[in-house]
Amino acid sequence: METGTKIKKLRELRNYTQEYMAAELNMTTAGYGKIERNESELTLQKLEKIAEILEMKVEDVFNFNEKLIFNVMHNQVGNGYVVQNGVSEQQKELYEQIITQLKEENIHLKTLLDKVLSK
Repeated sequence: METGTKIKKLRELRNYTQEYMAAELNMTTAGYGKIERNESELTLQKLEKIAEILEMKVEDVFNFNEKLIFNVMHNQVGNGYVVQNGVSEQQKELYEQIITQLKEENIHLKTLLDKVLSK
């Protein structure tokens, strides 16, 4: 999944509009839409600002995978339980391991990128 598509999915999960994101980024809605459609270059500075608006780290934006979002059908606070439909405990543990591995890989890649950019 391309970065712009990930940003769109994350924005939708936060219930933010394109207009809100554009205003926060001090750009036009049309310009922001191009980011989500992967039609414009995304600078590291702009990506950092988008991650900040989404209250995430840049690496979490890169690592986002909508298939790993658990489908929570019921959240009954009074009884203190959450029912997850279709995800076993083993699958959840596997997803958590994958997420941890991807985060570690992302940290390594960010370190390499910082080295390249500092030259």
